[in-house]
Amino acid sequence: MHGREPPPVEILEKLTAKGSDILNRTMDNFQVPQKGSNLANGTSDSEPEEANTPKEDKMDIDDPGSGGGRTTRGAVQDESLICLHSPHSSGLRQQPPQRVLFQPDITSSRQTRHSSGQLQSPQPPNATSTYTGYNYSAASNPTSSAFSIANYEPRTQMPLTLRPIVTPSNNYPLFQAQIKKLRDAKLAALGLAPSNSVMKPGAGFEGPNIYVRILNCLRCPIPEEQDYALHHMVKISHERGDKYRFDSFPGLAEGLLEYLLNVSSLFYDVKWSVSYNQDDQDDEVLDGINGTPDIIRKIQGLQRIDTSDDLQSQAMAHKINKLLEAGLTLRNLAMLEDNAIYLSEMTQLRDFLSIALNLPSSPFVAEMKHYALDIAEQVTRYWKIDETDPLYKSLLQVVQDGHDRGAIVTALRTLCRNSMNLEDSNLLSNVPILVILRLLEWIVLEDEEFVGACLDFLYQFTAIPNNVLRLLNNSNDLNLAALVTQLSRLLQYHASTAYSKTLMTKVVPITASTEVPSVPRELMDQFLRTDEPERSKMWLRSVFEEDLHSHVTQIALWQAYQQRFVDYAGQGTLLQAADFIKNVSSVFQGANAQVITGPSQKFIIKGIRPRHTPMDSRGRVYTRCSWKDTGAKACGEHYLKPRHMLEHILNRHLGLERGEGGLWNFDSTSHKGKLPVDCFWANCRHFGRRDGLVPTAYELGMHVKTHLPDVSTKSAFRQKHNRMSATQIVPMKLLNGDVRPVASLAVDPEHGREATYKQLMYQNTAVDELGNAAGLPLTSALVLRNLARNTPKAIALMNGIDHDVIRMHSMEGLFGHIRERLMYVIAHNRPLAGYASDIMTWIERGLAP
Repeated sequence: MHGREPPPVEILEKLTAKGSDILNRTMDNFQVPQKGSNLANGTSDSEPEEANTPKEDKMDIDDPGSGGGRTTRGAVQDESLICLHSPHSSGLRQQPPQRVLFQPDITSSRQTRHSSGQLQSPQPPNATSTYTGYNYSAASNPTSSAFSIANYEPRTQMPLTLRPIVTPSNNYPLFQAQIKKLRDAKLAALGLAPSNSVMKPGAGFEGPNIYVRILNCLRCPIPEEQDYALHHMVKISHERGDKYRFDSFPGLAEGLLEYLLNVSSLFYDVKWSVSYNQDDQDDEVLDGINGTPDIIRKIQGLQRIDTSDDLQSQAMAHKINKLLEAGLTLRNLAMLEDNAIYLSEMTQLRDFLSIALNLPSSPFVAEMKHYALDIAEQVTRYWKIDETDPLYKSLLQVVQDGHDRGAIVTALRTLCRNSMNLEDSNLLSNVPILVILRLLEWIVLEDEEFVGACLDFLYQFTAIPNNVLRLLNNSNDLNLAALVTQLSRLLQYHASTAYSKTLMTKVVPITASTEVPSVPRELMDQFLRTDEPERSKMWLRSVFEEDLHSHVTQIALWQAYQQRFVDYAGQGTLLQAADFIKNVSSVFQGANAQVITGPSQKFIIKGIRPRHTPMDSRGRVYTRCSWKDTGAKACGEHYLKPRHMLEHILNRHLGLERGEGGLWNFDSTSHKGKLPVDCFWANCRHFGRRDGLVPTAYELGMHVKTHLPDVSTKSAFRQKHNRMSATQIVPMKLLNGDVRPVASLAVDPEHGREATYKQLMYQNTAVDELGNAAGLPLTSALVLRNLARNTPKAIALMNGIDHDVIRMHSMEGLFGHIRERLMYVIAHNRPLAGYASDIMTWIERGLAP
């Protein structure tokens, strides 16, 4: 390839190309590398073979003299580590060197005069001591790194002393003095003496604070100074508005209003000025004493300038921004009550609010209108504005023609707060019908805040009979019946379901039985098929139950056991008394034998009591027949299934017989005995209240089924709506006049009686922290009450009509269809029950002839 003879195959293809020039490689100049280098034992390939053989010498672990912690030549740690060299292995793998933490010598290297003679030279190890690799511990070797790690103790942290760096920001006077020193040195070098002039006026005084400074800048006619003041006043009014009070800074409110009056110059060729001379009748002059009553006429007579809503010049945009800053500052400061009172005494504020609310519709002044409405909301509480006031007309105009939800809500709240803190009433006279019509349309919206503002306005509006008369006179344009319907719906706005439980009868616990119940025949057969001691255990589980507060005497328990099984002694041996008593504790874990000390000792079993009815091995409780004829003892037979109990009653107590096909013959007159004239199950006497009517056998049989337990699959569904369980006997006060014998009020001791409650469901609406009604339901109720109370008064103000006929007709047409809903509110809405009752009272009075 290169025009040259290649090297032989032995040194070209069978060896690596590393370490030599292949093209110039020949048999003479190339040295073949040695094989089998033992890097693990620290030897090279050039050493003799016998030197590479591992020896059984002990390896010096962590020899301080070894470089990098590697082992000495030929040393191994254990015989298990010795392996044969292979062509693929270069040597034994060694443990990596352990790192020794640096621990500086904190003692002084200089020898003192007294300690120079006490130096000790290193002692060699004891020659007689023996060492084995199996007993070696690196942690006990002071020269090992493990010993150093185990006994490592960090040095005590020394306190760090920090000194601040002197900079011009934290020590300006020092640098000022240094600059002055350098300046004086430079003047001295030029042959000029430093000036020692007298201190200038104002030097050494900090001057006024930021509040006074921005106030002076605001009153200054220089635009840059005014911009500086407005820039800082926005932030101060937001963060520290409580410190910026108008009465503490005279001229602040006047300066802001004077600046804000320039907002009209954005759209009109005008420059407003405030005059305190009543003879000045110029159209661009505002009355600073009594206000300007014809301000709306003056605004309408201004000459409009050409403005664009799309693009604005830089100067115009800057002007609009500064006007908005001034409006925001005045709005923030007006939120403080003291500032609102101060502003309410300024007549020129009314003129500014009227000017701001009557500005042309433009996106550049929409924010300014919101600021004006917020200010008006705070100060109208201290004003009395009537139907002739320009501000009153401007607010109604916002509601009538406005499309901004926030502006309309604020305007409605402002109208409702008129003269709130004064003794005068807010009459809300001459409200345009179009405003009322828009309010009736808005109250159906799903906007709680918006609807609440509308209802607040309607509440104050309907509180005046003349305003209700205005509604009735315009009933053709206003659907008042629909208004009343919507108000009645809002009575249950966001109602939540609540339940109230009233205790009717107290719980009666199941009483303990005084005797051990008898065992039915089929259950006794199960016992007899079992040997002792399992038979006695089965009998105990069947006729006794656990009760921590009851006890049974041991002699009574033993006698009951003997009486039950003595007749069957031939079928199995009875237990001894001691073994039987021990059986009780094994059956009932909570039962134990005790001794009651006293005049006569009693040996008892504490923790069990007899059952009223036995229970089988599967936990099913028998039912006892409670049929008790007059003057006789209760039957007492036990049956597991209600079907067997019914057959027992029909055959034994009613004397019925089965006919053909196994069906009971209720029409047969051949009874075993006289047919009972009443139900004698316990103290039922169900048919005794039928005025001497004797029940038939079929009626008795069907009635007896009501005393038997319902074990069908539909039992849960049948008892779903029961006010009390079937095992309870209804007290006399719950029978609704159905008289029973006094004996029937006793409680069955086998079942006791659960506590009964009268549960009522309520649909309660919102309440405040005191539990009183609040929110839209309350306001709706108040509007309805005003309408129900003032409609008859408004009709009485009409002339030339039959007042009684019109009154009853109007009340029936307005409120006749909501009386049922009001009754529902009275019954189910606790917070509004009183208000709904008042509404019903006024409706009934209005409907009375």
